[in-house]
Amino acid sequence: MGTGHFFWVIFYFASLCSASLANNAKINFREKEKKVLDQILGAGKYDARIRPSGINGTENLPTYVYVNMFLRSISKIDDYKMEYSVQLTFREQWTDERLKFDDIQGRLKYLTLTEANRVWMPDLFFSNEKEGHFHNIIMPNVYIRIFPNGSVLYSIRISLTLACPMNLKLYPLDRQICSLRMASYGWTTNDLVFLWKEGDPVQVVKNLHLPRFTLEKFLTDYCNSKTNTGEYSCLKVDLLFKREFSYYLIQIYIPCCMLVIVSWVSFWLDQGAVPARVSLGVTTLLTMATQTSGINASLPPVSYTKAIDVWTGVCLTFVFGALLEFALVNYASRSGSNKANMHKENMKKKRRDLEQASIDAASDLLDTDSNATFAMLRQCEVHMQAPKRPNCCKTWLSKFPTRQCSRSKRIDVISRITFPLVFALFNLVYWSTYLFREEEDETF
Repeated sequence: MGTGHFFWVIFYFASLCSASLANNAKINFREKEKKVLDQILGAGKYDARIRPSGINGTENLPTYVYVNMFLRSISKIDDYKMEYSVQLTFREQWTDERLKFDDIQGRLKYLTLTEANRVWMPDLFFSNEKEGHFHNIIMPNVYIRIFPNGSVLYSIRISLTLACPMNLKLYPLDRQICSLRMASYGWTTNDLVFLWKEGDPVQVVKNLHLPRFTLEKFLTDYCNSKTNTGEYSCLKVDLLFKREFSYYLIQIYIPCCMLVIVSWVSFWLDQGAVPARVSLGVTTLLTMATQTSGINASLPPVSYTKAIDVWTGVCLTFVFGALLEFALVNYASRSGSNKANMHKENMKKKRRDLEQASIDAASDLLDTDSNATFAMLRQCEVHMQAPKRPNCCKTWLSKFPTRQCSRSKRIDVISRITFPLVFALFNLVYWSTYLFREEEDETF
């Protein structure tokens, strides 16, 4: 056996020995970790039913629990049920002097547990929770870390559906504040106090996307409540959501405007086209009513008037007004026709009487002076002419003289100008009012 070969054999055995020693060290280290757990959590050594002492082991002071959370996602905000769903990682941290242990010269940074019932836990609950569940895939998403100084960190991933009372007066130009409230169920502030962790108590995942809302900002605060059994510690997070208006502009406002404008087409149709004008008016009215009912079906039946109610109500009124305008035009057309026929008969009778009187007067004055005769005939001609009416500064109506159906045409012409002007004025008042109130009512 050569020297080189002998050297490699020695190196191989040395490697095996070092690996064995390292494994033994790991085993010994895990054995020490097990001994530490048995030492602090062994039978008869730790009672999870007893609350930890206060700061520096003071029995008279409450236990302080520091809370922070990480918002992973907000899946939906339901206007009808007035609730929202959120998934978060929730963390609590407190100090339990009974859990102090030797860190083996800094080698044992913390102990990890997966069973929350092994140590004392704060009795925190979410006061505005409707539904909630833990996540158990693949393993329960929960852990407890015990640090050498007795500090305990509890972390868990949960999904919650929380109540969110909404004020929909400005819907869909509104902002909503949804809260997440956490409180102690049984321990009063004399025994347990919840505090927000200093620094950044609430973190939000980047690129948080909601289909119809935008999370503008959030604020942490305290909400301690007093009852006849005592005062209980409470924390809350207020989330300010702004509703995305572009969806409602495309789905509601623009279609309603188009329906109102389509209803005005009947003003340019002839008043004799009764089937066309009636069909157009009824169709737009039914479509607008269906649109309104569809909007209300997605909203709760509240007792106050919403911004969308004002819009749909006025649009429905304009469409209904266009249908009533045709009824007025039809009535004016029929009454004007009857009056025109009677006027024609009277004019014919008067003309015959004047012609007969002129003939009789001319035959009686054949022997008189020709100038006098001419003057009389001229006077009769002047009386036979229709009196001139003064111009009423409405030149756009001058093309409709007093003849058959002129009144009905005049109603159509007035409607062609009046309806768009009034609707434009309504839009000006509506948008200026609600957009201004949106900024004025924003309180956070």
